[in-house]
Amino acid sequence: MSTLRETWAAGGETLGLWLSLPTTVSAEATALQPVDYVCIDTQHGAIDYQASVSMIQAIELGGGTPIVRVPWNEPGIIGKTLDAGAHGVIVPMVNDREQAEAVVRAARYVPDGARSWGPVMAAMRHADNRSWAAETIAVIPMIETGEAVSNLDDILTVPGIDAIYVGPADLAISLGLGPAGNEGDPVFDGALETIVAACRRHGVVPGIHSTGALTPLRRAQGFRMITVTSDALAMRAGYASELAASQGEAAGEESGDLY
Repeated sequence: MSTLRETWAAGGETLGLWLSLPTTVSAEATALQPVDYVCIDTQHGAIDYQASVSMIQAIELGGGTPIVRVPWNEPGIIGKTLDAGAHGVIVPMVNDREQAEAVVRAARYVPDGARSWGPVMAAMRHADNRSWAAETIAVIPMIETGEAVSNLDDILTVPGIDAIYVGPADLAISLGLGPAGNEGDPVFDGALETIVAACRRHGVVPGIHSTGALTPLRRAQGFRMITVTSDALAMRAGYASELAASQGEAAGEESGDLY
């Protein structure tokens, strides 16, 4: 399987799935799906660091590519997550160049950053972990506020950033909108257009949290890293579908979990 960075360098699209529930069983099952990455959410998901270590193992066992959304832009947890074997980190609430530079410092080894050496779990899987990390680790700050959009050019010119990841709910809230259902709103659509255009100018991959129903639209808008759904959302949708079918009805449209 190609790494995320290899796929992006070739101009390709990457689709992914999202894990909010702390279980290795669903992590392995998710990794068996035909997607390019599986993201473990330790920010808003019910997953702590210890659970994420086992889930990274389960995703690799299933043949998937594990990445992690860390709780915050803090070097200790970013480094510790990469030491556990994550192939990349999504870092929330990056609003300016200084914060973006801090993400890169925490995620990359010298001379590209200042990550401390100690890949206890990662080195078990990659003998030359330093070279593997330099070639593989995807560094992905989140763009999810109006402030970040206004600072896009400064953020996207930071060396070492591979992609950005839009959190649609926080972005919408910061723009004075509700957390969901903003497609067609000129303020929201304009922000997404600005983000994609800036990413194209600077050679950075635009990513976004989505749903299956919204994915064709996000692809048409130019996003090349798209999370299709989450374990929690898929489970709720599956229950709703089966219960509706039991009554001879059709389930409602997929919605929610746009964080």
